[in-house]
Amino acid sequence: MKHCGPFSLWPLFKNMIKVGITGQAGFVGTHLFNTLGLYPDKFERISFEDAFFSDENKLKSFVSNCDAIVHLAAMNRHNDPEVLYQTNLNLVKQLIDAMESTGSTPHVLFSSSTQEERDNLYGRSKKEGRELLEQWATRNNATFTGFVIPNVFGPFGNPYYNSVIATFSHQLTHNETPRIDVDGEIKLIYVAELVEHFINKIKDHRVTQCLNTELHSDVNCETPFNTVKHCEPTSPCETPFNTAKHCVPFFVPHTSEIKVSALLQKLTTFKETYFDQGIIPNLDTPFDRNLFNTFLCYIDHKSFFPFKLKPNTDDRGSFVEIIKLSSGGQVSFSTTVPGITRGNHFHTRKAERFAVIKGKARIEFRRIGTDTIYTYDLDGSQPSFVDMPVWHTHNITNTGTDELYTIFWINEHFDANDTDTYFEKVSYTVFNTE
Repeated sequence: MKHCGPFSLWPLFKNMIKVGITGQAGFVGTHLFNTLGLYPDKFERISFEDAFFSDENKLKSFVSNCDAIVHLAAMNRHNDPEVLYQTNLNLVKQLIDAMESTGSTPHVLFSSSTQEERDNLYGRSKKEGRELLEQWATRNNATFTGFVIPNVFGPFGNPYYNSVIATFSHQLTHNETPRIDVDGEIKLIYVAELVEHFINKIKDHRVTQCLNTELHSDVNCETPFNTVKHCEPTSPCETPFNTAKHCVPFFVPHTSEIKVSALLQKLTTFKETYFDQGIIPNLDTPFDRNLFNTFLCYIDHKSFFPFKLKPNTDDRGSFVEIIKLSSGGQVSFSTTVPGITRGNHFHTRKAERFAVIKGKARIEFRRIGTDTIYTYDLDGSQPSFVDMPVWHTHNITNTGTDELYTIFWINEHFDANDTDTYFEKVSYTVFNTE
């Protein structure tokens, strides 16, 4: 077999991979959980609640049901560093105890931090937690991948907790003044890029399991996932059949590097151009696109939209500027007959604008995994727009009696092979089965 990557072998796998995420409700956990949900034919998500760490039986049941566990649950900040240190180590120990008491050997992926290199209790808690899981893997002939991760940013991070980008974005969109404590260089990775690393490592291991099984027995790839025992090398191709006996940390590469002052300047420009004037900034680089999509999620959507456009009217009629761009993309328009709804889908990377120029419309959106629906009524007699945040399913309905005219802008050209479009209704009905 010439190729070692996961994608060429993926069709051979008969069973879905059961993945559990401790810290599922957190920043990275939410993104990983939602992204796995985009591939329902490949992954089964084993639900996790933080309360499982307070219920031994539920934690044991959770680990017993998983082929892979991504351990993200941790405390990032606390006034007492010793509490933070003990909490993080105890979470690792509880996870290990649950796996050993049930004889479970899932592929464990652990989220550590580049702060391992620093002399602080948080860094120590992550490093020692990783080492404990390495020892568990060696002791139980199991599989472990220790991620050492740079600073992560993206939509839905908690300000004053997850990242400086979350804090600055929240402050700028809520009339607060950001402050720079140390103007150093920061190495960053976008949360979707990190999630891709987690998913690839999970898939790489399944490829290796398949290779080992096919080469050393007559059993096909329906063999349960956690029958291959080894420690993960840093690259899926580094050791052909993963005979490595030592666990090597996987240092996740950063994808951007920027000084804190330059970062704040970019975000301030977003506020001055987009937040105050509705102008779309330059989104030509992945970093700028990801940064803007992150910034957009901290706006108070309920009060900010719909953004009113200024009609320039004289005896000839009216002229309205719909969108001002500092980058490219694609502009289109649609007509919609009364009572018809378009959309009910979401995007994970695309920035998109809906501008109603004639007729009456209702625009709705809802963040994936939540039940709060934002509703906006727009009227072409007062042209206005609503911009769609990433990971928010959205639709537009003609609520008038005349044809509805809508102009759409999206930041990239349509690609039928990579639409970044996933269907989910904004509103949903829960049926009583009693």
